[in-house]
Amino acid sequence: MALEDAKHEVDVAVTRDELKGLSFENAFSGVPSFLRRRYTKDLTGVDVVVTGIAFDQAVTNRPGARLGPRAIREASALQPFDPPYGWDGYSPLEALAIADYGDMAFDYAQISDVPARIEAHIAGILAAGAAAISLGGDHSITLPILRAHAAKYGPLALIQVDAHTDTWPDDDPSRIDHGTFCYTAVKEGLIDVARSSHIGIRTVVDDNLGIAIHDAREVHETGAAAVAKAVRARAGDAPVYLSFDIDGLDPAFAPGTGTPVWGGLTSGQAAILLRDLAGINLVGGDVVEVSPPFDVSGITAVAGAHVAMELLCLWGWTRR
Repeated sequence: MALEDAKHEVDVAVTRDELKGLSFENAFSGVPSFLRRRYTKDLTGVDVVVTGIAFDQAVTNRPGARLGPRAIREASALQPFDPPYGWDGYSPLEALAIADYGDMAFDYAQISDVPARIEAHIAGILAAGAAAISLGGDHSITLPILRAHAAKYGPLALIQVDAHTDTWPDDDPSRIDHGTFCYTAVKEGLIDVARSSHIGIRTVVDDNLGIAIHDAREVHETGAAAVAKAVRARAGDAPVYLSFDIDGLDPAFAPGTGTPVWGGLTSGQAAILLRDLAGINLVGGDVVEVSPPFDVSGITAVAGAHVAMELLCLWGWTRR
């Protein structure tokens, strides 16, 4: 059946009628929506939206994450043929109505307007009854996304995979900075620090504001499964937002990022970690800081696409 489908499927991102189902279009051709899902602004009957936030004007080092959503979509083209490995046969593309909502529109010259636009963009998706998985963009996009989620769900358990905690002090409300989003989120009461965890950290932080840290060395020495168990227990039944900064991976596995730090997680550890978080009450998530210009091989975008698929699995796992 798959071979027969492959003979006639083309540009299913814009031609497919159904929101559910695997896709057999040639991976190397066609319109690259995320996982070959249908591009649509109609959220009727949609369970989960994947949307791009192509903003990278808050970075402290190398730019390029604005090109992340496009690259992640292209890299995802190899995944829609089969259910994801390691999920006991669970197939989110067949079980869930998933749509590609496209990228958020904004005026790149009106930078100060961007956070409010992101918040409204995500709030509109949530108001329509769909969940949102966002493709960044730099890590500053997570703050307004958290605001939209907290407005609906209350304080969130944040699970953040990252080389940095992003809790550097910043009390200037006019600043937009990818290294301070978590500090501001805590100060605004968006995050329940007693339920929240950082994973993969390998940079110095003076005050993590009560959020648990499982640094990269702990993952290497005790194992990703043990860390996932501790993080899952800390989150409990709280609504969870999972933010995956691709620099949580070691530069050997994700060279295409703005602030690479050695000693990070392997892609294998990340896969175990995410799959062993199954059962958390995930309400939303993002993949950020994929910067394609610094990775001619495309492996960073491939990693980002797999992380986003795992987020879809985590969201759907408790809703089977």
